[in-house]
Amino acid sequence: MSVAPSVVAFDVNETMSDMSPMASRFIDVGAPASMAQLWFASVLRDGFALSVAGSARSFSEIGEEALRVLLPPAQPNRTVDDAVAHIMAGFAELVVHPDIAPGVHQLQDAGLRLVTLSNGAASVAEKLVADAGIADRFEQLLSVEDVGVWKPDRRAYEYAARTCDVPLEEMLLVAVHPWDLDGAARAGMQTAWVNRSEAHYPAVFTPPTHTVASLEELADRLA
Repeated sequence: MSVAPSVVAFDVNETMSDMSPMASRFIDVGAPASMAQLWFASVLRDGFALSVAGSARSFSEIGEEALRVLLPPAQPNRTVDDAVAHIMAGFAELVVHPDIAPGVHQLQDAGLRLVTLSNGAASVAEKLVADAGIADRFEQLLSVEDVGVWKPDRRAYEYAARTCDVPLEEMLLVAVHPWDLDGAARAGMQTAWVNRSEAHYPAVFTPPTHTVASLEELADRLA
């Protein structure tokens, strides 16, 4: 039987932030809305590839370069540079999912320590939680940029546990991405899959410790 977690680590992009408005950014520049999902998947692919190859670049660097590959065939209605700038600026305007703020309050009120662990910049998480009025609930906003490898590399999770000064088994990663949860589980963390859309969890990945439809449901379960 697993020990009760003392620290809850949140993935940020898509898990905390509602990224659906990014589709409108692509429409603004004359590209199809569906390109938003393709772009995000391309960013993850390239970030993973660089980590495996022993290198690392920031989310914003990879994101901009992926746009420079994807946008020209779509014939944007402005220069590629302007289109890239417009789309990337959308990240600063994202907000959290409706279940995040109440769930965060419940988790901290239950005595759990809260941190983020993102493949993106800590500054993105900082603005996101500040805009949601929950910045004071997080003791640290961690980014893989400080360790030089992207999740799901084991070293990213070890970095989080080391920084929080707890064993890996006392940390619980909250994410919507099965690949992230699999990496955390293989490193020794407990995991919680937030499945807001009744999606299928791939059988090739380590099953999550918890499967919930919202962060509030997870908070109720842990309390």
